[in-house]
Amino acid sequence: MAVGSHDTNIYIYSTDGWGLIATCTKHNATITCIDWSLCGEYIRSVCNGYELLFFRPDGSQMPDGASATTGVTWASQHCKFGWNVDGIFPKGTDGTHINGVDMTQDQSLIAAGDDFGLVQLFRNPCRKGSQPISLRGHSEHVVRVKFGRGNLAPWLFSVGGYDQTLFQWKQS
Repeated sequence: MAVGSHDTNIYIYSTDGWGLIATCTKHNATITCIDWSLCGEYIRSVCNGYELLFFRPDGSQMPDGASATTGVTWASQHCKFGWNVDGIFPKGTDGTHINGVDMTQDQSLIAAGDDFGLVQLFRNPCRKGSQPISLRGHSEHVVRVKFGRGNLAPWLFSVGGYDQTLFQWKQS
């Protein structure tokens, strides 16, 4: 289990009672999201300093992580930076405008919640110039998006910031 902290570290814990097994220490700002590779050999993370960094579960940083993981399948897509999500940012915006990202379990769709109250749906990969389907359900910024898993797989959930609401869409 990986836990991102406000102290800029990622703590790797064993889930079988061994406790803390490693610490990733190379970020320069608070950790905002973490993804594990499906094989469990890699971790990618993003911080408030807009760094996309790659680590191994032993805490060692992979300086060539983006290049070394090109063929890796990721178990999740919460990091808002990377090759397959570089088209999620609306023209004229920066990294602060996208607040939450998720990918369907079958990895066919990417959702992004933004500062404009929209949830944008993209095909995966989302390259620059991709056109989203825009869903409005919040009065202002969307802080998180999450696709359902298992029996909830056809659902997409979003959480608003100021309106403090949970909105759900069913995929058809």
